Amino acid sequence: RNGPGDLTWLSSTHLPRKSAPCLLVMAAAAPPAKRSRLCGGPDEKAALVGRLLAAKEASGKTFDEIAKALDLTNGFATNLFFNQAQLKPATATKLKAIVPGISSEDLEAMQRCPMRSYDPAILQEPNVYRTHEAVMHYGEAIKALVNEQCGDGIMSAIDFFLDVGTTTGKKGEKRVVITMNGKFLPHVEQVASENTAPGPRD
Repeated sequence: RNGPGDLTWLSSTHLPRKSAPCLLVMAAAAPPAKRSRLCGGPDEKAALVGRLLAAKEASGKTFDEIAKALDLTNGFATNLFFNQAQLKPATATKLKAIVPGISSEDLEAMQRCPMRSYDPAILQEPNVYRTHEAVMHYGEAIKALVNEQCGDGIMSAIDFFLDVGTTTGKKGEKRVVITMNGKFLPHVEQVASENTAPGPRD
């Protein structure tokens, strides 16, 4: 592989030519677990997610049950199993207790800063596509309502809570309820005197 997460790429791009062979030897000699910690590429992430989901399945617990035991939203708790959120140390002990099949090494991996990402092909999955379509279809209306109620700004997806639940409609049908609760972040007026890092002027 040749990319930012690959030691070969790092050696040839960022190190003096004489140093590159030395690092390449280290990469070749390192055991898989060590390379995983250093590189953290998509293959390693996919393998981790596979192990986490298998451990969850073996536990017999639902995502809702796990979320309740961890005192987390079910959206965040589920994201932990897809390595899309960072597991905090205080929560790791609780997670190990409710999903004992997660190895100590994987618990350690879950506590590192994850490489949040997604495969664009996920939009081909009908459930994901329809959710994406709903946001796109209502996008202008959502923006207009946020601007009207909060001002010029956006909803944070970092200071953010996601909860997925269900309710029963008037005809007895099950309905999906997705609640996104994000902090409002206003666009700021860029006052020059408040800029602590102005650009240089030739």
